[in-house]
Amino acid sequence: MAESAHIKNDVIILCAPDLQKQLQDWQTYLKSEKNVSRHTLRAYAGDITHFLKFMNGHIGKPVSIGDLSDAGIREFRAWLSRKAMDGTSNASRARSLSGVKNFLSWLDKHGVMHNAAIESLRSPKLPHKIPRPLHEIQARNVLESAQDLAKEDWVGRRDRALFTLLYGCGLRIDEALSLNLGDMPRDGYLRVTGKGRKERQVPVIEIVEKNLGLYLESCPFPPEDGRAIFLGTKGERLNQGVAQKAMRNLRTTLGLPENATPHALRHSFATHLLQNGANLREIQELLGHASLSTTQRYTEINAEELLKIYRASHPRA
Repeated sequence: MAESAHIKNDVIILCAPDLQKQLQDWQTYLKSEKNVSRHTLRAYAGDITHFLKFMNGHIGKPVSIGDLSDAGIREFRAWLSRKAMDGTSNASRARSLSGVKNFLSWLDKHGVMHNAAIESLRSPKLPHKIPRPLHEIQARNVLESAQDLAKEDWVGRRDRALFTLLYGCGLRIDEALSLNLGDMPRDGYLRVTGKGRKERQVPVIEIVEKNLGLYLESCPFPPEDGRAIFLGTKGERLNQGVAQKAMRNLRTTLGLPENATPHALRHSFATHLLQNGANLREIQELLGHASLSTTQRYTEINAEELLKIYRASHPRA
């Protein structure tokens, strides 16, 4: 994979042979056993590479397992400080630290080395964020207008089918774009492969199936085995950037706020279900969240909306 090559090419000059071997084994573990996504693997590769470049410059030689074991709190803090001076955000630095911790923890569990300093290092403080969904009328306008801006009719139907799927089933954009023709809904359900390659079943409402059908009828490319459902204009699997650009165009045309993104349709799915009586456990299953605490963020949205209504409506507010 490209991610493996990225680390392999860089560690030739950054690492001693003993560390090169462990890095390769760790990547194999992440891909084969942990089933991390391509995005996570790419991020971890970048985080480790940046850290090793820093260590390489700090000690003036290729980094060995012994050097990692001896690294103290000062080295780790200096590395994070360098990232901060380079303009890296708190969120990105926290993710980078998580990647390095993951690798060192893996080395520890496999009896390769132990570093006590990394555990005492606090992650940069992150602002508390809650999801930013669209209002129901905004989501409806997106779905109704998605077909209007495309230059080709079948592309417009594709965009409408995709956005209807995201809002109607609560899918992540990469989950939707990873679907093949063999994954089409059956008996009212769609089988989705989410983070960590975990599968879940999502019920599919009629409007989703209808728009998928209209799009596939007009799609000019043959329905070959293993073909992606959503295609670009050259017949390749649709790129996320193309879907995001289509949403940006809709956002401008409809006068929607900046939070109107493909992922906001997933947030809207969860928020509108909660507002209409679904419980958190059900929403957790539909979204594929590993932890209920992740799903509980949507209750904060409801609390904010109630407070806005109260302040606007109460005679003494």
